[in-house]
Amino acid sequence: MSNKQLNSVLIKPSGPDCNLGCTYCFYLEKAALYNQQPKHRMDDETLEVLIRQVMEQSGPEVSFGWQGGEPTLMGLDFYKRVIELQRKYGDGKVVGNGLQTNGTLLNEEWADFLKEYNWLVGLSMDGPEFIHDHYRRTAGGNPTWKTVSDNAKMLLDKGVATNVLSCLTDYSADHIEEIYHYHKDMGFDFMQFIPIVETDKKNPRLAASFSLSPEKYGEVLCKLWDLWIADFKDGMPTTSVRHFESVFHSYVGMPSPECTMMKECGVYTVIEHNGDVYACDFFVEPKWKLGNIKQSKIINMLNSKKQCQFGCMKSKLPRKCRSCSYLKHCFGGCTKDRVKDPKDNGMPRFCTSYKMFFAHAHDQLVEMGRNWTAHQQQMQKEMEAMNNGGTYNAFNDFVKS
Repeated sequence: MSNKQLNSVLIKPSGPDCNLGCTYCFYLEKAALYNQQPKHRMDDETLEVLIRQVMEQSGPEVSFGWQGGEPTLMGLDFYKRVIELQRKYGDGKVVGNGLQTNGTLLNEEWADFLKEYNWLVGLSMDGPEFIHDHYRRTAGGNPTWKTVSDNAKMLLDKGVATNVLSCLTDYSADHIEEIYHYHKDMGFDFMQFIPIVETDKKNPRLAASFSLSPEKYGEVLCKLWDLWIADFKDGMPTTSVRHFESVFHSYVGMPSPECTMMKECGVYTVIEHNGDVYACDFFVEPKWKLGNIKQSKIINMLNSKKQCQFGCMKSKLPRKCRSCSYLKHCFGGCTKDRVKDPKDNGMPRFCTSYKMFFAHAHDQLVEMGRNWTAHQQQMQKEMEAMNNGGTYNAFNDFVKS
């Protein structure tokens, strides 16, 4: 039995339901698991059991991630109830809430709520209009960029903490500079880029045509790195790109905060609208169902044998990976990429991508790691001097080259 702490949960309150029909979406098909009813919504009983359990079984700090499908289909009153229950069972804990949304159903009332309770919003937006609307359309085929971009401006104008999440496809990868500058000009300082890989429905031995190719993803990472570095000011980054920050942790001997870059995964659970618990949102399938919160404790499911088996799958890599000098920086990437593209026979789909990136950025990452370590050592000395009656001087820049 493992001893993982319950630090966060990922919740699907409206299950796989969504008001969009994005071409590359992997979650809409999960409706087949719950085909007894056409509409999927978490009821108040399930919500209360969920929040009570999380509060009782977590430490002093815990985060809730509300995702979909499209979680705003629940309506704002549902999330007001979330706040009530978190206060009821919180017992002085520090609670964080994150909402991952396509942004189409937001309005000023939503924005005021998100601002008042300091929710972090992850806004799904693939870039400028011609890129975003290529795959992100309604179920009826209508474009969504105008609505999403208007609501993005509203969130930013109201001071809502908002990150942008862009899906990288074989199409959008050709326009990464435009996407990066578009997001920056919009006012997004925090960016996340997700490489899309899905299995072709007609030929399960191949990845779907929109899937990002390894070569293109490698080019994207190198170009993004150069764009990111070029925006440094006085040796410090002015934008946050999640992948680079996750990789950087491995250069200073720290585990990545992102499961994709961890040696093993399975560090959180996914809770569906009816309380069913799964190992990961990319593996919401009967094989990896851990139980239901109405019959079992979340902390026990997180530490179950099945969840441990799931997490260990990530480290079962081919010999070629195990002898790679970059293994400690990527750990093979996300397990699902090996599953969604089975023709590679267990090799990480983005092995070539990571090698291209590390060949391009490794030396700079090593230098940044040295500077960070020196920064920490200097701060420790200054803190000790301050505690001994000396003078504390703030250290300058830890990634300055």
